[in-house]
Amino acid sequence: MRVRGILAATMVAAVTAGTGLAGAGTAAAASGCTGPDGNGYYWCYNVRGAPVYDSRETDGYPIPDRIVGYMNSTHSWFHCRRDDGPYVGGPHPNRWLFTKADNGQWGYMKDTSISSETNPVRSC
Repeated sequence: MRVRGILAATMVAAVTAGTGLAGAGTAAAASGCTGPDGNGYYWCYNVRGAPVYDSRETDGYPIPDRIVGYMNSTHSWFHCRRDDGPYVGGPHPNRWLFTKADNGQWGYMKDTSISSETNPVRSC
């Protein structure tokens, strides 16, 4: 009984404070990405500070243990997506999106760091 009361109080506090899943480091699906824009990019909402990962030179495959930069904005553009990357979880368990980090380095962001639905983004 005590555990149920603590759990209920915690849930009420989280909702009242406005903390969502995005604050926990993953992004919950929201409205879809928009685009392409005039440059061919798709605009999506993402988690602030999300890492952008390097890719292999031979085939462009994401390298999940090599961070090349971070995305400090929460509304960012993405060039394309691939669904054959290393496992990331979420509704698209192997999806990565190609973009440019805020430091100018190209790489991939995990789909779980993007709160917009990424299905509209073209395949790489």
